[in-house]
Amino acid sequence: MEYNVHTLKNGIRILHVPAVSAISHACILINAGSRDEEDAQMGLAHFIEHLIFKRTEKRNTIQILNRLESVGADLNAYTTKEYTCVHASFLHSYLDRTLELFNDIVFHSTFPEDEMEKEKGVILDEITSYLDQPEEAINDDFEDMLFKGHQLGRNILGTPETVSRLSKKDIRSFIQNEYRTDQIVIAVLGNYPFNKLTKLGEKYYADVPEKTSANKRMAPTVNPAFHQVIDKQISQSHCMMGTQAYSLHHPYKTGLLLLNNIFGGNGMSSVLNLQLREKYGIAYTIESAYSPLSDTGIFAIYFGTDKEKTEKAMQLIRREMTKLKQKPLTTVQLHKAQNKFIGQIALGEENRIGLIIAMAKSLLDYDKIDSLQTVFHKIREVSTEDMANIVNEVFDEKKLTALVFNPID
Repeated sequence: MEYNVHTLKNGIRILHVPAVSAISHACILINAGSRDEEDAQMGLAHFIEHLIFKRTEKRNTIQILNRLESVGADLNAYTTKEYTCVHASFLHSYLDRTLELFNDIVFHSTFPEDEMEKEKGVILDEITSYLDQPEEAINDDFEDMLFKGHQLGRNILGTPETVSRLSKKDIRSFIQNEYRTDQIVIAVLGNYPFNKLTKLGEKYYADVPEKTSANKRMAPTVNPAFHQVIDKQISQSHCMMGTQAYSLHHPYKTGLLLLNNIFGGNGMSSVLNLQLREKYGIAYTIESAYSPLSDTGIFAIYFGTDKEKTEKAMQLIRREMTKLKQKPLTTVQLHKAQNKFIGQIALGEENRIGLIIAMAKSLLDYDKIDSLQTVFHKIREVSTEDMANIVNEVFDEKKLTALVFNPID
């Protein structure tokens, strides 16, 4: 896909992706997330993401929310372990309004004490809500154990104790240290001349003070595998199995994305869905996921089932792993899997807000954006030997960690 990049003097990059449509999409992506917090600040990055919608130097909460919603646009934000993202979808004519609002909430929020206290209550309710959803809570607990002692194990929401103690000083310090201008991308997908976007970028973001510093992130060590069962007041068992995996920059990243798609990814024809759900009727939800990060990755399998079926489900998963190790994919099987994955990626291009965020992320991660043809070529380049190596490394029984939430009898 065609794109253009303009870099401001302060290091902020403006990404433009031309698209003929009445609807445009935009985001501001910041390379700062929960892993960048100090130990006593768990939940701070997410807290800031909430507070930027509360008050700025010239707008109150209602004015912020109505600035785009009053013209039918959609405005939202999210925080991950490594990124903070604000995004919007809007009619073509409201680009100026959108970029001005992004500037206002990200760089001119005032973080008043009364709003901070109210939002702490909202986040504490959000934490409680997650704890009431075992399929969500087990993911957080699993990652906490997988990365025990490291920032990547932290719950993005924080804990009731840490959130309650967060201060305006914490907020100002985090923004000063982590919102580095050379690690910010403003991206727009829409039917605009590139020079219009660069002018708007200069208008709203050229005056943002330049801030650059070295990346302070420390890569996690690999902890010994564990198997833990926790009893909870729930109606069915929930289980996660997995391991640390390849980073964004590992040569096997594409191969593991492909393996994940084969094993438990999108669609009803994945290995795990065909075995556990279709053949044995054990689990309604059975899926795997691979999340590559800047210096590591997570490969995990999740399923929920009746307590008495948990052990059989885990045995079936291990059996399918063993089968792939003992009988590697043939050239024909690999080719079919590549075709499926390529087709899914092509269809995913229709999610335009997801596309522009992914392209902004690629610019931050790699300082470039691969075309679809390049992405497809990388998938085609994965060999049966690559897949065999990946299977043996990622499906190594000695490295697999498991966490089970069991209902109390």
